[in-house]
Amino acid sequence: MEGKFLYFTEPKQSPPLREGLFIKKNKDRWEQIEQERAATADETAGNFTRLVNDLAYAKTFYPTSKVTVYLNALASRIYLNIYQNRKDPSNRLARFFRYDVPLTIARHYRMLLFVFGLFVVFFSVGFFSALHDKGFVREVLGNGYVDMTERNIEKGNPFDVYAQIGPFLMWIYIMLNNIRVCLTYFGEGIVLGIPSLLALGREAIRIGAFEHMFYSHGLGVNAVVTVLLHGLLELTGLILSCGAGLIMGTSFLFPGTQRRMTAFQEGVKDGVKIIVTLIPVFMVAAFIEGYITRHYKMPLPYLLLILGSTGSFIVWYFVLYPWKLYRAQKKKGVHA
Repeated sequence: MEGKFLYFTEPKQSPPLREGLFIKKNKDRWEQIEQERAATADETAGNFTRLVNDLAYAKTFYPTSKVTVYLNALASRIYLNIYQNRKDPSNRLARFFRYDVPLTIARHYRMLLFVFGLFVVFFSVGFFSALHDKGFVREVLGNGYVDMTERNIEKGNPFDVYAQIGPFLMWIYIMLNNIRVCLTYFGEGIVLGIPSLLALGREAIRIGAFEHMFYSHGLGVNAVVTVLLHGLLELTGLILSCGAGLIMGTSFLFPGTQRRMTAFQEGVKDGVKIIVTLIPVFMVAAFIEGYITRHYKMPLPYLLLILGSTGSFIVWYFVLYPWKLYRAQKKKGVHA
């Protein structure tokens, strides 16, 4: 082919999509990935591959756009899920308590803080109502319980109620009863969370009246130290149970940017995570009540050691650690 030249040209590349069209074209798939609807590990891996391709495209043509930040965070989360799920299944339970539950609590900390504040308000109502109305304690706690407690106080054993039955039977009975009540208060929250809040208020008033009953006999400090040995864990369980019910009930009412049914499913899931975590909490609380609280006359340093241990655990696991983990995830750009 003398006298002729061959020209090798690169194939023409199609112009990049406008950002709005790019988002519209892929938005449904991204939402599906974000809601973790993948049925199998292969599907998860496929979603991750397509997501990485989308991220590379966005970084090339929209490097400073919010959609690039969003895709980067979503891809990071999927990568972490794949990496963590690749570990031994025995680690899943540890991951649940180490990451899933604390992050769930952190996401809903405002609502849980509101529930805690409500408990304090109604506890104060119960205490001061009993202070100004002598018949209020009997009305709330019942004549039988008040008469028994007053007889125990006269005998010099104000908390003898905790030694009425054997420790093992008491442990099992209280544990099962607390778990049942916890599930009930959570389940009632399906009606916009209102029944859960009413249950919280009712219980807080009863506890306030209970504390005043001992306070009126000059045993206020003794009641706090003795009852809170197991009561700190039980009260935490009560507040979180009602909080979980409120999370579930309001998720449908305030769906945010999600569809109502999707938001409700997420609310149920988050509520169940909290409830599952409370089962071992109630087991330990019942054990303390059955085996330790009956020995309330033990030296004060021992009582304070137990009280300090349970209090430190509650503050660390349900307050400090979730917030620390949430902030760490946020810095990495991963949705908590």
